[in-house]
Amino acid sequence: MDFVAIDFETANADMSSICQIGLVKVQDGAFIDEWKSYVDPEDDFDDTNIIIHKIDLSMVNGAPTFPQLHRTLHKYLHKSVVVCHTHFDRVALYRVSQKYEVNMPECIWLDSAMVARRAWKQFAWKGYGLYPVSKMLGYEFRHHDALEDAKAAAHIILEASKELGMDLDSLFKRVEKSIGVPRSSIPVKRKVVKFEANPDGELYGEILCFTGQLKMPREEANELASMMGCRVSSCISKKTTMLVVGDQDIRKLAGHKKSSKHR
Repeated sequence: MDFVAIDFETANADMSSICQIGLVKVQDGAFIDEWKSYVDPEDDFDDTNIIIHKIDLSMVNGAPTFPQLHRTLHKYLHKSVVVCHTHFDRVALYRVSQKYEVNMPECIWLDSAMVARRAWKQFAWKGYGLYPVSKMLGYEFRHHDALEDAKAAAHIILEASKELGMDLDSLFKRVEKSIGVPRSSIPVKRKVVKFEANPDGELYGEILCFTGQLKMPREEANELASMMGCRVSSCISKKTTMLVVGDQDIRKLAGHKKSSKHR
């Protein structure tokens, strides 16, 4: 089982404001290499972020900028399977690559949170953050240090592989499938699953509502939105911050051009 696990810490809410990088290389299921560096984000530090990861301006003073580290990072990631816990690190790398107009490494991403949700039932719908999953596995680490978090994500993949009896290719196939029992075996009158907003999601804090016909089942859309950090509501209120509008059947709009939610 060969892959690279990576984690980024950011200076503020902008996902391109990377201030620390940590990664570990796994070969045949064993840690064989690791790399860690502070990064000058060329941006301001937010107090909230400092409280979380304990990194401030003084610690990155004189550190290289992302373009100066790009070649080293590219060497580790290019043409590799890259593991991260939730989509955050993948999006952060994309954003910072856009910011500095450097090439994004060609790699295949595997989300260890998605794997954990399928490997252990207690994490299927909630509590699948890096710390609680690692705690269940008995893996101790210093949370919000980039290298430590990368190692924790790698550990989750290795343990999930043992739990499911799957190699890396099989884990990719499992992640593509839904969580839980097939829809055909679920009774018509079933308890509605409550999706909790992923606090690590890019859209955490947003309150989202869907209207109209989507290209996927509404339950699946709710799950994806929750993974991105949204709290999904079935109705519009003063607290709603985002509305996703699907196809509208004008015959059902009572003479209007938009649904009641859209209006």
